[in-house]
Amino acid sequence: MAYEIPVTQARAELADLINRVVYGGERVVVTRHGKPLVALVTAADLERLEQQDAAERDGVISTVSAVREAPSAPGERGRFGIAAHHPGPSAGDRRPGHRGV
Repeated sequence: MAYEIPVTQARAELADLINRVVYGGERVVVTRHGKPLVALVTAADLERLEQQDAAERDGVISTVSAVREAPSAPGERGRFGIAAHHPGPSAGDRRPGHRGV
């Protein structure tokens, strides 16, 4: 469990808070209006967090790299793509908003 302290009090006690983190092994959460704002942790804790973040990013990148494009079914090529062919309205088209040519 982390020790919580308001930012106004943390300003006055910064040196003591640093000692509590470094020598006491505590984690200190600085709050503003009762909500967590920042945390004071040891450099070793920060390094572990950064390594964990890097490992998670690498996992996502390798997963995305493994995804490949699936082949289209026969006759479906380009049907839903940007370059899909869309014939204009025919002369007999009587739908609202469409003008027959």
